[in-house]
Amino acid sequence: MARQAATTSRSVTIKDVARGAGVSVATVSRVLNDSGPVREATRRRVWEVASSLRYTPNEAARSLITRSTRTLGVVLPDLHGEFFSEVIRGIDQRAQQERFHLLVSGSHNERQEIEAALRAMRRRVDGLVLMSPDIDAAGLEANLPHNLPLVLLNCAIGATAVPTITIDNFGGATAMVRHLVGLGHRRIGFIAGPARNYDAAERLRGYREAMREAGLDPAGSEEPGDFTESGGHRGAARLLARPARPTAIFAANDAMAVGAMSALREAGVSIPDDVAVAGFDDIPIARYLSPALTSVHVPIAELGARAVERLFSALAGRAERARRPEVLGTRLVVRRSCGASA
Repeated sequence: MARQAATTSRSVTIKDVARGAGVSVATVSRVLNDSGPVREATRRRVWEVASSLRYTPNEAARSLITRSTRTLGVVLPDLHGEFFSEVIRGIDQRAQQERFHLLVSGSHNERQEIEAALRAMRRRVDGLVLMSPDIDAAGLEANLPHNLPLVLLNCAIGATAVPTITIDNFGGATAMVRHLVGLGHRRIGFIAGPARNYDAAERLRGYREAMREAGLDPAGSEEPGDFTESGGHRGAARLLARPARPTAIFAANDAMAVGAMSALREAGVSIPDDVAVAGFDDIPIARYLSPALTSVHVPIAELGARAVERLFSALAGRAERARRPEVLGTRLVVRRSCGASA
């Protein structure tokens, strides 16, 4: 009784667990870190003693010993919205398979916030996933250790040895415009994404290329946007106010397409009978809108999962393979917002 009282009156250590389980400190360490062979009966006894003593490992000390935090950093432009939720879901699912945890931060597309988030991740994570339109090679060099495994998502920072994963934004946008042209549309309005954003720039480039390919002039058919529902609403309202309003509106992401559909309904415009609407990303809610939204499908969760897979490759020493640039394909998903039968 006196021994138990003495133990509970101070912080429980790994030595207390070892003493209670009748094993060595090394055995307790192997059990808690799942880092070596231990008989099942011994493993159960160690966990029972650790639980009864309410032992909490000193993560800081453990990371100093193992040189690993078993934590991955994630810096995204925003944490709001289905796109970023799906990216995080993919990252988390793959990380959990290896018993890694996440340290997540939003940069709000501000360079100072991005660099502050990068500095905050130093020495706290074993690898980092970064999605940012406002970072460059100099910013990475100044704010991250050179040996920290890093994967860039949808970034364009020029020549660099940092591994990158991007989406075939250009191909997806051209496929959508070709689909709309194939339905007979000649006035196809486009609501673009934010300036300096790599995805937005590539989708705009794809729209313009496909319009010219069809013998159509994209000039005068574009409206600025910001990847938000309100931005899509404003863009659609401006397109409707034009003397020759479009018969189809292609928004550079689904969030803006949702806003555009709201603006059309407010104006008494029928979708798709009067104006067809299409988006990009194919976020989970797209299929449940009324009418269901035609979109360019992006494997969003896979994007996050692949980034973690690349980090694990780097951590395992497969550096050359991990540095290869990777492009994830897209595909057209046709639904009722463009007059499809499904």
